[in-house]
Amino acid sequence: MESSWIPKTKVGRMVKSGQITSIDEIFANNLKITEPEIVDYLLPGLEQEVIDIKLVQKQTDAGERSRFKAIAVVGNRDGYVGLGTGKSVHVVSAIEKAIRNAKMNLTPVVRGCGSWECSCGTPHSLPVKVEGKWGSVKIQLLPGPRGLGIVAGETARIVLDLAGVQDVWTKTFGETRTTLSFAGATYMALKNTNKIILPSLWKQV
Repeated sequence: MESSWIPKTKVGRMVKSGQITSIDEIFANNLKITEPEIVDYLLPGLEQEVIDIKLVQKQTDAGERSRFKAIAVVGNRDGYVGLGTGKSVHVVSAIEKAIRNAKMNLTPVVRGCGSWECSCGTPHSLPVKVEGKWGSVKIQLLPGPRGLGIVAGETARIVLDLAGVQDVWTKTFGETRTTLSFAGATYMALKNTNKIILPSLWKQV
């Protein structure tokens, strides 16, 4: 698929021509991912997981219209994760749209070892506590010691696992049974790790 890809955007053309050779360059230069093929090209080992598929119905003048809505998460288990949704009258098409959108919503995740119980210095957890909110759900992610694992509900666990966070405590508030809100809050918390200014970087700021 990569060889037959014809980029439609400037960033896509830069990737295809070899001017951009890593996904890190995309984010370092504040460039926007507007084609999922960019991610396929730069992160070929990306994993994907569908976390929810449901039938949604809409009342129209012609009657009731039914479509499927899919929610998907993508990640490389090493500091990158994305979340997307897709709707279609066919399940497969809804899933494909969700995965494409998740790739275009890819975000880097700053990992570290912020647990006072551990302090091993490896990026198995998060450097500090972060929060995320989506809809009615708010989540707090707290650094955990090595070996703790992911202490979270199933939806959040999938997002954290694909992001490459191995050990973390979580606190949730709101209606976590709503899959998109729960996954979205977790995704936003991970995205907010990019706003962290670590002590080691203070002198550079």
